[in-house]
Amino acid sequence: QVQLVQSGGGLVQAGGSLRLSCAASGRTFSSYAMGWFRQAPGKEREFVAAINWIGIIADYADSVKGRFTISRDNAKNTVYLQMHSLKPEDTAVYYCAKTRTSSATRETYEYAYWGQGTQVTVSS
Repeated sequence: QVQLVQSGGGLVQAGGSLRLSCAASGRTFSSYAMGWFRQAPGKEREFVAAINWIGIIADYADSVKGRFTISRDNAKNTVYLQMHSLKPEDTAVYYCAKTRTSSATRETYEYAYWGQGTQVTVSS
């Protein structure tokens, strides 16, 4: 059973930075791509970023490109989302997720396991 435990998040002023972490249990972490999604109140869950199994290829939603960076440390079974220049519209619950594939993907159906979610609130 794979478990994804998230940490980080919180309240920050616009223009500030936060880093989210997601630690995975199990021995197959390094074989699979990971991703981050977010869900704002009253909105559907949306893709934020994804990274392939070895951490070389990353994909970002246009809304976060240039401000967010996804990375992973396979030795620590952990994926990170570094967020800079945060905006009020980045306010959401953020979820990490583990795919069933080695390639970075935006498709929700490719993600088999999800973290518990962590709140990020950006004040104006």
